[in-house]
Amino acid sequence: MKFKAVLTQDGVNLLDKRFLPALDKLGRFCHVFLTPDHAMFLHNLLGGDGVQSVAQFNKDVLFTDYRISSQNADRIAFAVEVAPLNRALRSALTIQAQAGDDTAAIQIKLVKKLSARSREPAPFLTFETKGRSAVVQDVPISKPLSRADVLQIQSALDAAQDLPQTLVQVPDLAQLQSLVERLKNVGDLLTVAITQYGDLHLQVSTSLINVGSEFRRLRVLGVRADPPVSDRNLSAPMRMDMAIQRGEALSVQVNLRHLAKSLQCHLAKPDCAFYGIAPQGACMTVIFQFFIPGTRLTDKSISFYCRLPVLDPG
Repeated sequence: MKFKAVLTQDGVNLLDKRFLPALDKLGRFCHVFLTPDHAMFLHNLLGGDGVQSVAQFNKDVLFTDYRISSQNADRIAFAVEVAPLNRALRSALTIQAQAGDDTAAIQIKLVKKLSARSREPAPFLTFETKGRSAVVQDVPISKPLSRADVLQIQSALDAAQDLPQTLVQVPDLAQLQSLVERLKNVGDLLTVAITQYGDLHLQVSTSLINVGSEFRRLRVLGVRADPPVSDRNLSAPMRMDMAIQRGEALSVQVNLRHLAKSLQCHLAKPDCAFYGIAPQGACMTVIFQFFIPGTRLTDKSISFYCRLPVLDPG
């Protein structure tokens, strides 16, 4: 089992300034999943009841001189603590800057070394900054995952390819984050409803109060419908109930803290985000979209999405 690559400057900037800070907010630990074509950072795909997240990069976005081999069809997965990973990357950047050589390569590779407290070699992800001198930093990682775990990760990734039939583009993430922070003061259970008309309803209900917000006429991807004229004079809750009865809307309940955590992904600086609800209300999906710099074209070399578990209202 071998992995070695050189980080590109774009890859360093994406990880250091955008994605690793966002991933750290999603959870202390994540899995790194390396394949012949992609590098992925995953949360909760092997179980747990928290927010699942997948950040996937084409290998050429992050690396050059990419070399990987294993008995699991050249796929390698391991767990790592996000904060030390980010610190090692920033330290490598500092060393690069102090050397006054922006072209100094930052190589990463999997190694086994004897640590001070162990009699057996332990696995590390090593950062080696190569310039006028070489500086090595070791980030502790778990043992590489078994073949069964790698297959489970791949199965979870394959299952996540099924998108909700209707996605709505949510308003400004900072605005939405402010709303969610206010709703957290009311309760923990959030009802999310999405219509094929482009309406998004967020509501927190307690025995004493109902508080929510409605966003209408949002951009729709996938299955869409025109709102009935008869609904124009109805209240927001009644419009939503009618849409659900017509099969033109879905509603689920999620933990408000899970949604708040997913909103921390704005640190990755996506260009826009979409919400959707899986068929039969299996989960709530949040998809972040990135554009090719200087265009409005989707950058297909990067994908980032979250899946929020739904709660049983009963």
